[in-house]
Amino acid sequence: MYNTTRSDVPPLPSYTLESLPPLLAPIPDKLLTLLLPIAAYWILSLFFHVIDIYDILSQYRLHTPAEVLKRNRVPRSDVLRDVIIQQLIQTAIGIILGMTEPEDTFGKADYDMAVWAQRLRRAQRVLPGMLALVGIDAISLGKSLAPSHPTLAGAILGGHYPPLLQGLRLSAGAEVVSPVFAPWEMKTAKIIYSFVVPAAQFALAIVIVDTWQYFLHRAMHMNQWMYRTFHSRHHRLYVPYAFGALYNHPFEGFLLDTLGAAVAFKAAGMTTRQGMWFFTCSTIKTVDDHCGYALPWDPLQHLTSNNAGYHDVHHQSWGIKTNFSQPFFTFWDRLLGTCWTGGDVSARYEKSRVAAQKRMDGDSITQSQPSDHDPRPYGSSTSTQQVTLFPDQAISDKAALQTISSRAQVLSDTQPSASPSGGISVVAQEAEEELEARRNLRRAARKKKSSISSQQTTGNLKKSLTGKVSGSLHGRGSGVLGVESSG
Repeated sequence: MYNTTRSDVPPLPSYTLESLPPLLAPIPDKLLTLLLPIAAYWILSLFFHVIDIYDILSQYRLHTPAEVLKRNRVPRSDVLRDVIIQQLIQTAIGIILGMTEPEDTFGKADYDMAVWAQRLRRAQRVLPGMLALVGIDAISLGKSLAPSHPTLAGAILGGHYPPLLQGLRLSAGAEVVSPVFAPWEMKTAKIIYSFVVPAAQFALAIVIVDTWQYFLHRAMHMNQWMYRTFHSRHHRLYVPYAFGALYNHPFEGFLLDTLGAAVAFKAAGMTTRQGMWFFTCSTIKTVDDHCGYALPWDPLQHLTSNNAGYHDVHHQSWGIKTNFSQPFFTFWDRLLGTCWTGGDVSARYEKSRVAAQKRMDGDSITQSQPSDHDPRPYGSSTSTQQVTLFPDQAISDKAALQTISSRAQVLSDTQPSASPSGGISVVAQEAEEELEARRNLRRAARKKKSSISSQQTTGNLKKSLTGKVSGSLHGRGSGVLGVESSG
């Protein structure tokens, strides 16, 4: 004869842990976690490099090849060196992080799902009280539903399922009757364990890494010493490209990217395999944000508003103190008012394209001609006093302040490795381009006005000639000369 247990909550199953086989044998999962982000970085970078070199999908480029060559202040060899250094640091930190992680095992999934099923069973205990608050007798309702809907009746009765029992033999030899989980409880528990919890962990990691990077990134722009010493190196790429995504000062790369991702991984309680995908996805997103292409079929460009176009504004001299969010979402920029507010930037981009192409064309003409001019941009007289920081009048006051503040930050980069005159040459060059654009606009306006005046003069002469011819022909058809009389 069986004895019933006192609890209406089913017991948890036993389990035995075993070592988890590698996802990609014979590479251990912890090693694969180190290798996948690096492989993803270079594979995706190679894809964008190939379409750069062969000018494929050029209609989606944010910048032209001439801009890459003429506006960036660092050679590709330096970028390659610093990216490799950062990935070596990233690998070293990953090895240390892996040492703190327990051995990867399996065999506990059924137990963990049963834990969630127990939580669901206990949560049902509040239903009778909640129904009583709105005047419903849970016991009467449950009894009336029991013949036709026994599962629903059991939930309404507070997780009481009389038909769901099983016989268990205890280790001491006694036999007891124990409740079992309803099918819906186990199905729901499996969904929670397999999908909801991992998704919540991934979302938490994203929020943590976005928060970490936003505030540290913003601090590196607001603190002039941090900007000049560390972050200005990354901003010598005024025209970002894919494999320059991790071009940073080594300390910044460690603090901003590597440590931030490690903190997110630990805080979210991820497993090694979850971390594998989180680190790889973060890397892919970072490369995509620096790729220099607005690809309409790229899902990463549309899942969030933080994409290549959004981040590219941050790399421009007039937007460097805006759009700090990285790498996933833009909620901190929106909450704290650091989004670019100048509206459409297509005219600014077009001006840069035209100016870079002119410099390319000028270089090709003068390469074979000796010159004794000063090699520094705009000669030896270039100075901060000659640089125009003021933006166009058409944009909003906030956008004007953003532009002025951004260009002032560019000027603070005085490292000689950036260019012969550091950030001064960048803003001076753009000031010269702006003056040239305004001169072109004035010439176009004068040309248009002159054309209109010429058309009016031609019309008056035509009318005068027509009148004279009509009069001189004394009534004969004025169409003789191919001119119709206006009379």
